[in-house]
Amino acid sequence: MKLLSTLTLLLIGTNLASAETTPSISVYRSPTCQCCEKWIEHLKQNNFSVDDHVTSELDELKRKYQISAELASCHTAFVGGYIIEGHVPASDIKTLLSTNLPFAGISAPGMPAGSPGMEMGGKKDAYDVIGFDKYGHTEVFIHHPSSP
Repeated sequence: MKLLSTLTLLLIGTNLASAETTPSISVYRSPTCQCCEKWIEHLKQNNFSVDDHVTSELDELKRKYQISAELASCHTAFVGGYIIEGHVPASDIKTLLSTNLPFAGISAPGMPAGSPGMEMGGKKDAYDVIGFDKYGHTEVFIHHPSSP
């Protein structure tokens, strides 16, 4: 009986640890965007559980969550109470989730070459992932340098 209790506790602990290390993210994207599909694959490869929502109403979603044109990209996601806009690397999302910063979300504005889902061979443009709050204030969260 003691062995069964111990095994049960181990299994529960494993499931809890698994839930903590596998963030669930909801992605809203256009039905015609292939780079969004590549970004979703990047998330899955980095242990995210992805709920994929194909919609033709992205503009309305961005307006509802006050995502400015300067921060906008081709898809919008939600994880852990944060908004994720565009081709933000999974590692940056995990950093955000572990730091509890007072952002409404983070964005990789536009579609930076070399960002996850926007791979172009060896070409990688420098880009910033921007943190933003509900008042429209922004700051650089993480800088990604270009590659030669």
